[in-house]
Amino acid sequence: MRYRKFGQLDWKVSALGFGCMRLPIKGGDEHIDEPEATHMLHFAIDRGVNYVDTAYGYHQGNSERFLGRALADGYRERIRLATKLPCWLVESAVDFDRFFDEQMERLQTDRFDFYLLHALNKKSWLKVRDLGIIRWAERAMSDGLIGHLGFSFHDDYPTFVEIVDSYDWTLCQIQYNYMDLTHQAGERGLKYAASKGIAIVVMEPMLGGKLVDSPERIRRIWERSPRGWSPAGWALQWLWNQPEISVVLSGMSSIEQVEENLASAGKSAVGSLTPEEMELVAQVRRSYRAMGSVPCTGCNYCMPCPNGVDIPENFRFYNQSAMYCRFEQTRTEYEYGWASLGLRASACTSCRQCEQRCPQRILISEWMDRVHAELGKDIGRSQV
Repeated sequence: MRYRKFGQLDWKVSALGFGCMRLPIKGGDEHIDEPEATHMLHFAIDRGVNYVDTAYGYHQGNSERFLGRALADGYRERIRLATKLPCWLVESAVDFDRFFDEQMERLQTDRFDFYLLHALNKKSWLKVRDLGIIRWAERAMSDGLIGHLGFSFHDDYPTFVEIVDSYDWTLCQIQYNYMDLTHQAGERGLKYAASKGIAIVVMEPMLGGKLVDSPERIRRIWERSPRGWSPAGWALQWLWNQPEISVVLSGMSSIEQVEENLASAGKSAVGSLTPEEMELVAQVRRSYRAMGSVPCTGCNYCMPCPNGVDIPENFRFYNQSAMYCRFEQTRTEYEYGWASLGLRASACTSCRQCEQRCPQRILISEWMDRVHAELGKDIGRSQV
């Protein structure tokens, strides 16, 4: 195992972190295959993984319960444990203690090494901030219940900077991979947080598995290199190549994935990719994007929409469904994820104000009908 600097702490973290959101299951998501998951976790720790990440809601609450059992027999002392406060469920300040106490009981521990505010966006950050989350966390740290405070993030770059600048965080967890250079915090956020001495924990290195099962045209590009790495290996090595990144989390569902990722981590190093290999990754990125249908660059000049449509995000969803051949998965996200908040393409009234501001001259109002027709097939047109 290779180890890396973790922000300003006098401690080295394993290049690979064990993410506990996609453990092997039997049936539904809440039914973890505990013997297999325990074997995978112990296998990884025995080979040097020292960062384990979970959260209140993973596997419908059973990820934390599983870890409480799986980290017995001395394994808890061999790793740094991170879990997260479900900020979207917080309604009052008393919820801080309520969730924290429940998580301590689930995980059978008297201390969290890292405690993160989960999935912060503009709205949830302002809510927990105004309820006094920082004062509460500092008391918990003073009492020895929390080692270090951090946050995970899902919003835009300006919101990320606002949160980073609001407190002396030890770590932040961001979605980042070779396709997400400008999405959410993106590369700018990565470098900004690192410049502040914050440890960077990367989630979604494979974009939820989308970068693993590459189509033929992508595989042909990877095969130009003599490295012989799998698409997953390339995604991980691209991340480990960057000095700002402390640890890359992988949600692994089989022992084969654990073995492959451990082997890849053992070859990782900052600056290990040649300029030619970096260009190969860029070619893959361009090829994926060429498979998208809408020439949207995400510049946001079309925003804000007077009807509340998140135009760039709708185009991102649509293009991802085409690029990664994940139409069914994308439809589910479109119906039950962020779009359920009233941001779907179906809210477009064809006012065309956005089209006057679009540098790419995209006929946005026409595309919005096509986006919703494809992604919202099972949703009534009037439901936004």
